[in-house]
Amino acid sequence: MEAALAGIRSIRDLPIENTRLFVRVDFNVPMDHGRVTDDTRLRAALPTIYFLSERGAKVILIAHFDRPKGKRVDEMSLKPIVEPLSKLLEQPVAFADDCIGPAARKVVNNLENGGVALLENLRFHSGEEDNSRAFIDA
Repeated sequence: MEAALAGIRSIRDLPIENTRLFVRVDFNVPMDHGRVTDDTRLRAALPTIYFLSERGAKVILIAHFDRPKGKRVDEMSLKPIVEPLSKLLEQPVAFADDCIGPAARKVVNNLENGGVALLENLRFHSGEEDNSRAFIDA
């Protein structure tokens, strides 16, 4: 793998067509009653998402939101971000109601080249903050 990445200095140097790319984004946005009240952080991610999508990558966005302490807390779901992000991107954004396991795999496996998916809040699993190998392998 190291030889394949030799000379790559920027995202522009990556061969990304027909690849799955996990992109860590900062979508810790202000919300009020499940609605995004300031989309500045969504807009900040747009250039990277556009770049990857337009070049045929399958873009899988991962993020955390607030501090649910390893428990599912509906008020801390990333699902309310899907609609405003879809509007900003002018394309649908698929959503997986988990970030690991069958739900995430199904969404990722159904993604087409250029497609964008958002996985549920990483912090719904305690392994995210614990740097758990089991979480990484899930």
